Amino acid sequence: MIPKRRHICRHSGRHCTRWVGSKVETFSLKHAGALPIPALSRHYAGELVAFSAELIVAAGVPQAAAVHAVSQTVPVVFAQSIDPVGAGLVKSLARPGGNSTGFTQFEYGLSGKWPQLLKEIAPRTKRAAVLRDPSNPAGIGQWAVLQAMAPAVDMELTPISLLDVDAIKHGITAMASSSGGGLIVPVSARAVLHRKSIVEQAAAHRLPAVYPYRSFVAEGGLLSYGPDLIGQYKGAANYVDRILKGEKPADLPVQAPTKYELVINVKTAKAVGLDVPATLLARADEVIEWTAASSSRSLAARQRSGGVRGQGSGLR
Repeated sequence: MIPKRRHICRHSGRHCTRWVGSKVETFSLKHAGALPIPALSRHYAGELVAFSAELIVAAGVPQAAAVHAVSQTVPVVFAQSIDPVGAGLVKSLARPGGNSTGFTQFEYGLSGKWPQLLKEIAPRTKRAAVLRDPSNPAGIGQWAVLQAMAPAVDMELTPISLLDVDAIKHGITAMASSSGGGLIVPVSARAVLHRKSIVEQAAAHRLPAVYPYRSFVAEGGLLSYGPDLIGQYKGAANYVDRILKGEKPADLPVQAPTKYELVINVKTAKAVGLDVPATLLARADEVIEWTAASSSRSLAARQRSGGVRGQGSGLR
């Protein structure tokens, strides 16, 4: 066994120990920034490789691709990639064949559920602004699916670039200027970066909005439907352990999420002027009610008859 292991995690500068059989291993953790800026990603990737890491954990494609550009030998585990094959990180999902493996966030088809859910929780929605990152290759696939689904729910979509903070503000304001407006926020690192501002602006304009992650709803957003990110990182941690014990990334298949969450903030729904349909509440994996002290009460993991909770079950 190697007495001292060094791998990259989110807790920079910590020295940790773990039991491996009857022995104790000490390893160092180093964290580098993960802002959605290519030049910064490459800079941080170079720092991590120079750290002589035995393994690097990357959040998604931009970070993993940055590492791949500077090293094809250091094992990389990504936790929430959208299209690792298209990004050139792996040869195939079943047999990655290189130094990278990990977990995908979802298939592009999931994007089609966001307009459906927006229409279900806010039936009068006829138009929706879509906050997307045009510089993100994965955004192209999401946008294509959204455009294909919109006519089925009688909804007109207007793209708004996440690259311009002022454009985000003006786009949300414009969408809220007349009745029948809504907001859809697809998956992107920039959306997460601007999460608080986006949620606050939607709330200020009483604009019904659908988000990709629970964290948006925890901030006060209306509704989210997407993968369980905690589960994604637990899976990544398992792969880290297996690789450090001797398995090769090339032999570990890229895995898809096993759980998708439908989360609704009923306090926000009331503030927006919506009555959440009972059928939608019954399908929710979590219902959040915000108090004045910004705490939440969760009615989580309620099993509905005739279906499996969390397996893409937000829609019937």
